[in-house]
Amino acid sequence: MARLVVMYGTPKDPGAFDTYYFATHVPIAKQIPGLRKYEVSRGAIATPAGPARFHLIATLHFDDLPAVAAAFASPQGQAAAADVAKFATGGVEMMFFDSREI
Repeated sequence: MARLVVMYGTPKDPGAFDTYYFATHVPIAKQIPGLRKYEVSRGAIATPAGPARFHLIATLHFDDLPAVAAAFASPQGQAAAADVAKFATGGVEMMFFDSREI
């Protein structure tokens, strides 16, 4: 399994972020080919030292890294990536990796 983790910094207007994210961005992102599972954080995000600078973390699951690359080369993946600039006023960090159960 491969994961794409998207960490959204605290936006200028958290309410507007949430409304746009769930009403507009999620439906766009759910059209990405090869997407197996889409999870988002719920509630406050914390670190061992206290509150984190992130408002929301999304984890998208794919079969493998080539599937991630193909997904974001697709028109649907490019549309989802382009949409991020419309609402992520607190910045965004993206990481992808292969995972294995141990």
